[in-house]
Amino acid sequence: MKIHNFVIAAMTLTYGALAHAAVTAEEAAKLGKELTPVGAEQAGNKEGTIPPYTGGLTELPASFKKGSGIRPDPFSNEKPQFSIDAKNMDKYADKLTEGTKALMKMHPSYRIDVYKTHRTAAYPKYVLDNTKQCAVKTKTTNNGLAMEGCHAGIPFPIPKSGYEAMWNHLVRYWGRAYSMGYKSTFVDMSGKPTTTASGIYYANYPYYAQGETGTDLFWQAKSVFKSPARKAGEALMLHDPLDATMRRAWAYLPGQRRVKLAPSIGHDTPNPSTAGINTYDDHYIFIGSMERFNFKLIGKKEMYVPYNAYKLAYQAKGEDLFKPNHLNPDIVRWELHRVWEVEATLADGKRHIYSKRKFYLDEDSWSGLASDEYDMRGELYKAGFAYMAPSYDAPAPTAETHGFYDLISRSYSLEKWSAEAGGLNLTEPMPDRDWAPDALAGQGIR
Repeated sequence: MKIHNFVIAAMTLTYGALAHAAVTAEEAAKLGKELTPVGAEQAGNKEGTIPPYTGGLTELPASFKKGSGIRPDPFSNEKPQFSIDAKNMDKYADKLTEGTKALMKMHPSYRIDVYKTHRTAAYPKYVLDNTKQCAVKTKTTNNGLAMEGCHAGIPFPIPKSGYEAMWNHLVRYWGRAYSMGYKSTFVDMSGKPTTTASGIYYANYPYYAQGETGTDLFWQAKSVFKSPARKAGEALMLHDPLDATMRRAWAYLPGQRRVKLAPSIGHDTPNPSTAGINTYDDHYIFIGSMERFNFKLIGKKEMYVPYNAYKLAYQAKGEDLFKPNHLNPDIVRWELHRVWEVEATLADGKRHIYSKRKFYLDEDSWSGLASDEYDMRGELYKAGFAYMAPSYDAPAPTAETHGFYDLISRSYSLEKWSAEAGGLNLTEPMPDRDWAPDALAGQGIR
């Protein structure tokens, strides 16, 4: 694995108890030059298979309809350059996650179709401007579990530790606020797909409010469930602050007609919206507090990851997408991108169903696009993937749709899939009163 020359040796050390200092002004001066404004490498690779970064995708396809929630595929005319499966995977092994290779070995029908790479992640100017300021003043606190000194920007564009890289992922820019109709689907080992949840999801990122720095919240999320019948009318709300150990969660249960605190919404509690195949901290590859693991930044490498997956996120039909053992390879687009590799190992005295996790964070968006999870025996347990489909109308490099393969039960899930549920609409942030716990009861229906 190649570790690039601007990744210093300290990255390979587990983060210590002290807060890490921000980068120097000299290091930050690289942003917008040899590094992009968010810290990715400006240049392409020497083989030409990864192009230089030119600002991302901001041009809207002619077929895009504002307010529809659906984003047409701007690369729909492209064909795969080649495919990788069990027969030729050894040739590309260094660019595949362990989970991808395990799926190829397990299922002869599993393959990835590799397309031309497009670096489509784009940002509003204020996010880029703030990121450069954040680079020289942001630091982690509480042993890496909290951060301070940054608002409305990527906090650590030149990360020096696994915790810093993961904070970039946690506060990644996906837009100021949006709502989406979604479905979550579980496919069991017999190949039968079941809709395990559907509803309306609302997301708000107070962290990215322009000109405001008064809140310590980076993420507010609310799901109002429509199905299955036993969950219809339920609602769930999360508030995540910049000290992620202080998460607050509430649930509304229509049968009880009351809003209750939901302290178990986190870590390795099984997520019922995925038939329990995912943990709550599997959401978006990883979300929530890092307190149960030690995070080490391994470096950067080139890997095949799902990218520009508009067909899957916005056009696919369930009957075509959900196949026995895995998603239909004809629908999933893969590209070669540079990713940051972060390894998380279970901390002493902590409990989790995973003993080790590996996360692969896109250098252009800081979104986690793939992960490998290991059980307590050290055996590969799950393979996670997020399907990047940037909201070019924002612009924002969104990767809402994500899922996991359970390699033991030979089942899989897909969350926040909106193609059949109304798509994703960028919105103005909802007022504070709509993020109060009592507001949940008003939105629950049955």
